[in-house]
Amino acid sequence: MANINFDIVGFDLDGTLIDTSGDLAAAVNHAIATIDRPPFPVEAIRPFVGKGAKVMLERALDASGGYDDATLARLLPVLLDYYQDNLSARSVPYPGLIAAMDALAAAGVKLAICTNKAERFTIPLIDQLGLTPRFASIVGGDTVGVAKPDPAPIRAMIERAGGGRTIFIGDTINDIAGARNAGIPSVAVSFGFLDGPVEDLAADAVIDHFDDLVPLLQSWPT
Repeated sequence: MANINFDIVGFDLDGTLIDTSGDLAAAVNHAIATIDRPPFPVEAIRPFVGKGAKVMLERALDASGGYDDATLARLLPVLLDYYQDNLSARSVPYPGLIAAMDALAAAGVKLAICTNKAERFTIPLIDQLGLTPRFASIVGGDTVGVAKPDPAPIRAMIERAGGGRTIFIGDTINDIAGARNAGIPSVAVSFGFLDGPVEDLAADAVIDHFDDLVPLLQSWPT
């Protein structure tokens, strides 16, 4: 294998490492069922995801008949509690991810996660999927008190993984802007929870499948 000139490859979680849309949809549908709204298919909920649970719920309520602040405030804890109890029933790694992580680890690259998902969901989800031992650091949305696109969580991810040249992989503007603000290059995945064309994220590169990641990093300019 050709050398990879990065010490750390960092990843966002939802929509990048893991397709969590099935479990997020189930949580949304559980919450809105309490006010007699019909369920959404998973495909319809995907565009609602990517900017946190509150925005996801707002979008679902808006699309199913509207809402007021009191309804949103009442349903958000219902959604979150259900989700915490059902984190990994339908969530799966994206195709090619495990092989890519194996190849990166074999090349001596450390893997890390920086997500805006709260630790109460992040840590158990990664653990339930059996992925925890693969990561040198895991930083959640509430780990350091601020979230992406602030650079602080990405910098914490790098520091906790031991430091070194880092690249970040993500699927939203928070990921790509967060990497830019932290002074590191970024790769956008076209298969994530996009709310517009992937090109609009202005990442340094785009991949359409995790099979493309290792060759891309091997050819990255030094």
